[in-house]
Amino acid sequence: MTRLTKTLKDGLFLGAFLVLASLIVAKIDLNGDTRIDGPFYAIDGDTLAAGAERLRLIGIDAPESDQSCGGDGANSWTCGETAREALSGLAASRDAYCLGSSRDRYGRVLVHCRLGETDINAALVRRGMAVASGDYHAEETAARNDGEGIWSSPFETPRAWRAAKGAALDDDGSSGTGSAMERIFDRLKGLLPWS
Repeated sequence: MTRLTKTLKDGLFLGAFLVLASLIVAKIDLNGDTRIDGPFYAIDGDTLAAGAERLRLIGIDAPESDQSCGGDGANSWTCGETAREALSGLAASRDAYCLGSSRDRYGRVLVHCRLGETDINAALVRRGMAVASGDYHAEETAARNDGEGIWSSPFETPRAWRAAKGAALDDDGSSGTGSAMERIFDRLKGLLPWS
């Protein structure tokens, strides 16, 4: 009986070891982000294109493409276009790359991007071309204290600006309001010969 007990203990130990080893391998594999190499095309201040693939920089929220900052009048400037140009300046290099594995509700890969030693996401926030959205609060504080970019004049946060304009636009340009079924029926109505 003692030999059987020893064999069962050894088998149980071996089984536990194999389970632990497989969990470690699975954890390493889960953290294995996909690398996407540049150059990239900047769609807006926080979205890139790599061929047909769309990439959304995480931890930041840049002004929308048609958003202006600085209030009304002579102090107004196109901060959305300026943010897009800033991202383009960093991401258009062949040395730029992004890492990510998950996707947002629009199918964009959620990424952290780098150009050499430069964290592109952090650099945009530090230059005042985006607000921190979950990460990069130290960079936002520094940009705010130095009056960089959007912090140089009055502005609405991108989130507040989108809310003031209604629902955020979906990738296809629709407002995204209504249920999914309502949007499908609206699209189908345009295809019917009697509509």
